[in-house]
Amino acid sequence: MALSPVWWHCDMKRLMRKNYILLDANQWPLIDLSSTSNVVLLFFPLAFTGTCTKELCSARDDISKYQKLNATVVAISVDSLFTLGKFREEQKLPFDLLSDFNKEVSRKYDSLYEEFPLFGLKGVTKRSAFVIDKHGIIRYAEILADATKLPDFAKIKEALEQCGK
Repeated sequence: MALSPVWWHCDMKRLMRKNYILLDANQWPLIDLSSTSNVVLLFFPLAFTGTCTKELCSARDDISKYQKLNATVVAISVDSLFTLGKFREEQKLPFDLLSDFNKEVSRKYDSLYEEFPLFGLKGVTKRSAFVIDKHGIIRYAEILADATKLPDFAKIKEALEQCGK
């Protein structure tokens, strides 16, 4: 479904204001993510899979670039918080992985496969990337239909540069 930039600007700002709770052993109101810095919000299908590992390790390897752009990286999947904790530990990821186990946030961000094309699983997060400025406005959105593709990290960084520090 192609969405107009106006929809992203208006509706996503409303979604950011809504107080969704995500888990990492603590509860995270989603609105808190963008209060002091820009946010790179990465939705990924499943921990411990090849493309997801590549995606998050790419973000890990570029973390200093994101920090210089005043950006906090956060990744979300429908995996349990226990699975995400182990995945984060094994991959030495310097950013938070949040569980959307109930699929509420993934669904609201149009980032949920009703049926995951690779394994036929139901309710798996779509690989998606959002750049949210410190005012809570979505400045970049990419929702990938093909789970084997990675987000365009160059465009993510470009959007962060336009957000300013």
